[in-house]
Amino acid sequence: MENNKIAVGLDIGTTKIVAMIGRNNEYGKMEILGIGKSKSHGVHRGVVNNITQTIQSIQQAVQDAETSSGMKITEVIVGIAGQHIRSLQHSDYITRSNSDEVINEEDIDRLCDQVHKLVMLPGEEIIHVLPQDFKVDGQSEVKEPVGMYGGRVEANFHVVVGQVSSIRNIGRCIKSAGLELSGITLEPMASANAVLGQEEKEAGVALLDIGGGTTDLAIFKDGIIRHTAVIPFGGNVITEDIKEGCSIIEKQAELLKIKFGSAWPGENKDNEIVSIPGLRGRDPKEITLKNLSKIIHARVVEIIEQVYLEIKNYGHEEQKKKLIAGIVLTGGGSQLQHLKQLVEYITGMDTRIGYPNEHLAGDTDPEAKSPLYATAVGLVLNSLSNQVKVIDTDPNDKMGSTSETESGKIIHNSVERRGFFDKWAEKFKEFLDKAE
Repeated sequence: MENNKIAVGLDIGTTKIVAMIGRNNEYGKMEILGIGKSKSHGVHRGVVNNITQTIQSIQQAVQDAETSSGMKITEVIVGIAGQHIRSLQHSDYITRSNSDEVINEEDIDRLCDQVHKLVMLPGEEIIHVLPQDFKVDGQSEVKEPVGMYGGRVEANFHVVVGQVSSIRNIGRCIKSAGLELSGITLEPMASANAVLGQEEKEAGVALLDIGGGTTDLAIFKDGIIRHTAVIPFGGNVITEDIKEGCSIIEKQAELLKIKFGSAWPGENKDNEIVSIPGLRGRDPKEITLKNLSKIIHARVVEIIEQVYLEIKNYGHEEQKKKLIAGIVLTGGGSQLQHLKQLVEYITGMDTRIGYPNEHLAGDTDPEAKSPLYATAVGLVLNSLSNQVKVIDTDPNDKMGSTSETESGKIIHNSVERRGFFDKWAEKFKEFLDKAE
């Protein structure tokens, strides 16, 4: 880990924990040096509910990644999601004392800092403040106010909020696993980096990351993230339904879903039957594939309809907010057969499966290009791009220490801003040190 051009992403999911080590090759593509995967114990719907088990799962994934790469992992960038994440829209403004001077970075930072002081519900904290568009002295639709003259600067913000305790618990697990926290990223944003193209983000696209415990939604338009939501259902709920509906154990239900599951009941004939061994010498159970896909279909429709409601709430029906690039599905749950067709049927929007292969080197193991690893790839990409910015920054720049202020920034219209996560990570490290 001495080489500062190497980054490690840690995706703490409900069903799996992935540690991925990567670096940029000479062509600017990401080379995966090692992957470690372990079964996730102690996480429910993206939220840690058993610290000890989560620490063990993290250590197992990190150990596997170290073994496959021959490197020692000391610090990680972690993804955060879970049912405690919510988002809201907010407008704010500042009045400048001297309108004869041009608007500078400090003015924009002051405006963003003002939003951070918003009063949240007890136990909640602002995670991300993402500027959408600006107004300068009443002139609307300003994409970049820096360099303009004006006395009053207004902006619309997309604010992402999460439970402080849930974020701290993740940090505690990482520290107890013997690792340093180099940064935190919202998981839907990491997945978006891995599977979406810039043209899609410009045209308007909804990214749907279907995980084990939650389904994360991120909507982009004009190259900016416009809306995020976490739906507290994922692949695990489908497995649970199969388990209940077919009266079998969870392990068998999961295997059934992966091997024979389909989101479209019409695909299976009534005479297609799968036999499942009985427990402890009991008679085997026979399950028709049509019945299996009916169970899956019912739950998947419920998830898609909730997602579509979120997309419509954003205003997709309005012409100026229309998402031309449609929907991109990623995450482990996106591998369910005929899911793409069902999403298109329910929403009427173009749909494709998002593979994180665009940014990966050509000789990458095909397994790593699976939608399953989209978040992990996105986390490593985030960390690597931030390191490049650290290296490219002028050490004589008076804006402050590069190593502390340049990682994990929110980028808006080519202007780099210091994200909440960096400030929060510093505060968080102090908090953990005090708790020792």
